Amino acid sequence: MDLGLSAKVALITGAGRGIGKAEAMALVTEGAKVAINDIVAEQAHETADQINAMGGTAKAFAADVSDASAVESMVENIYSDFGSIDILVNNAGAGAKYWGRPVEDLPVESWDIIINTHLRSTFLCSKYVAPRMKKQRSGRIVNTSSMNALGGGPPGASNYTAAKAAIIGLTRNMAKEIGPFGVTVNAIAPGYVHTDMVDSYPDERKMTMANQNPVGRLCYLEEVGALVAFLCSRQAAFINGAVFSMDGGRQDFFWGKQLF
Repeated sequence: MDLGLSAKVALITGAGRGIGKAEAMALVTEGAKVAINDIVAEQAHETADQINAMGGTAKAFAADVSDASAVESMVENIYSDFGSIDILVNNAGAGAKYWGRPVEDLPVESWDIIINTHLRSTFLCSKYVAPRMKKQRSGRIVNTSSMNALGGGPPGASNYTAAKAAIIGLTRNMAKEIGPFGVTVNAIAPGYVHTDMVDSYPDERKMTMANQNPVGRLCYLEEVGALVAFLCSRQAAFINGAVFSMDGGRQDFFWGKQLF
């Protein structure tokens, strides 16, 4: 199925590795050109170089997407290099090292890092890309939420869960604001995914994670990439303001106790 992404330009944040890299690879496979953002310049360049080596078109843009001036400058540079941004995938995030404590013990710095890296970055990238999409009267924005936003996370994940839940609210509001201009805004809510971090866990822990959903395994990176590519396609033009859960049906799991 031709997704109609040939020659489209996509900006993917946090694409130096993991889910963002998989999303970039999926879009390149469908013919899109990609701007690879990551706060770690080396990772952004490695991903871009890999894509170019396989015959795709990519360029690295190292920037902290929680910084307004950095985002504005990055967007200007992408337009200068590529001429447009047809797709925005807000994927940047911070790791679990910034959570793990109940609210009363959570350092304010940890709250700010998670909120800024996930929620503020989604707002800022959308703020500077959406006006141009509105002007061209076409575009796709895909925001990254989490299964935690739909049913709550484990104890100690209040900052992460709050950020991911807010992204859903932002997604639905944006969908109403810019949908009339031919720009769709949707969100994905992955569960446990085979990222480098998760794959480094002991086998027993990974088995426990896998058994917390009816499918009985973790999500593959390529599956997340495929969903994002579809949401960016012409076939998904009527999908707007939706949240797509990718947790293997895990919603009925309550951190150690199941309904049946």
